[in-house]
Amino acid sequence: MHNPGTASQERFPAADRFAEGAQFIAGRLTKGTSGRRHAVVDPATGDEVYTYDLAGTDDVDAAVAAARAAFPGWASATPGERSDALHRFAAVLAERAEDLARAESLQCGKPLKLSREFDVPGTVDNTAFFAGAARHLQGQSAGEYSGDHTSYVRREPIGVVGSIAPWNYPLQMAAWKVLPAIAAGNTIVLKPAELTPLTSLLFAQAATAAGLPDGVLNIVTGTGREAGEHLVGHPDVAMTSFTGSTGVGKRVAEVATATVKRLHLELGGKAPFVVFDDADLDAAVNGAVAGALINTGQDCTAATRAYVQRPLYEAFVERTAALMETVRLGDPFAPGTDLGPLISHAQRDRVAGFVERARAYARVVTGGEAPGGDLAKGAYYRPTLIAGAAQDSEIVQSEIFGPVLVVLPFDTDDEGIRLANDTPYGLAASAWSGSVYRANRATRDIKAGCVWINDHIPIISEMPHGGYKASGFGKDMSMYSFEEYTQVKHVMFDNTAVARKDWHRTIFGDR
Repeated sequence: MHNPGTASQERFPAADRFAEGAQFIAGRLTKGTSGRRHAVVDPATGDEVYTYDLAGTDDVDAAVAAARAAFPGWASATPGERSDALHRFAAVLAERAEDLARAESLQCGKPLKLSREFDVPGTVDNTAFFAGAARHLQGQSAGEYSGDHTSYVRREPIGVVGSIAPWNYPLQMAAWKVLPAIAAGNTIVLKPAELTPLTSLLFAQAATAAGLPDGVLNIVTGTGREAGEHLVGHPDVAMTSFTGSTGVGKRVAEVATATVKRLHLELGGKAPFVVFDDADLDAAVNGAVAGALINTGQDCTAATRAYVQRPLYEAFVERTAALMETVRLGDPFAPGTDLGPLISHAQRDRVAGFVERARAYARVVTGGEAPGGDLAKGAYYRPTLIAGAAQDSEIVQSEIFGPVLVVLPFDTDDEGIRLANDTPYGLAASAWSGSVYRANRATRDIKAGCVWINDHIPIISEMPHGGYKASGFGKDMSMYSFEEYTQVKHVMFDNTAVARKDWHRTIFGDR
């Protein structure tokens, strides 16, 4: 039997919706069969808020079977029927917005204002976008490209999709995986991170309440090593989509390759934040602090490396440190909180380890410690600014995934662009300048899947999200995501009604 934990009704109003377990298969909640239990922990307090039975391989098999059984009916539904279902889905999510926001803040530790104003409305908007997009699965127009034939292109669903979502944005990332897949006519089995399954399960329940057929969306909540690898390697799964670290992404690719699956990877990042000497310094400082600290820095597009042209460098460091010191750490459910804890004490200690090692070769300008007092029991870490590190140092090259910004100077524009590109990653970047020529060059020469100009972080449903280099390949959101979740089929009709074609002479007979 599940354990509801110690969270209050105010913090966790949807607790009663998990009474039957943390697996959602063929339209209903069930208990996992691995024989092991796992606790969802509130990282702000260290308290267990929900304990459940983890999924085993049998649960994955059952979920895949449910998705496979639902596929023919869902794939043959008209685009209008799928669109209508997704519009209803968006409406149900909007009705349940507060429950979703509180569950997200409880399991992740993110401030309630972030869940309410970013995660949940973004998910509702994304659902509404794909409700419209479902009607626009178009191929190339018909034409007589050979002269004797009419060709056209069909876009068809792939089949069962097995997706794995991370713990930093569990609701939004679940939506990014699920929505384009089902809008295109696929069915899906999603494995959320075992740390943060609550909003993925609420998302699936909302889908059923909206009338999506049983088996179209299934959730298995288990470990990556057991449930995740079994899902990725399952012979009845036609495609895998994964968001997470580059190291784990390599393992996902290795397992998926054995069964020649379609593969979509959104992996790590180390986003550069390039400030040219004609930038609005006030805008750049505000953008750097917001872009570095959103979700306590646990964002693969967060600003992590600020390169500031030397005339602005000292003022940028001073003003950024001062602004960071005004950011209020606290209870995620308190109205005055700006920054919550990291996802766990283990992640907090990992971030602290990077900073402690950096003290040997760089200067910690502000932060660099866990707070005491009432926050000591949570996984909190102060906003941290580091200066004086070398470009090849660990703190500059490695993904930290915490509230840490490193600032380095540069002299020429060429040097700034070169340093921005000088990591294995290429997910996102920003450039700050009053010159359209500098800005245009940055968008062209910085190798990243998204380059913002005079801003950092905003995303919209209509535009794609995905990276270059070690940040993976493929796109979430936007119409481009359908390229990930559809098969492209060329159909060709003979228009001559001639039994013996001219090209047949290559096989038999003369002209």
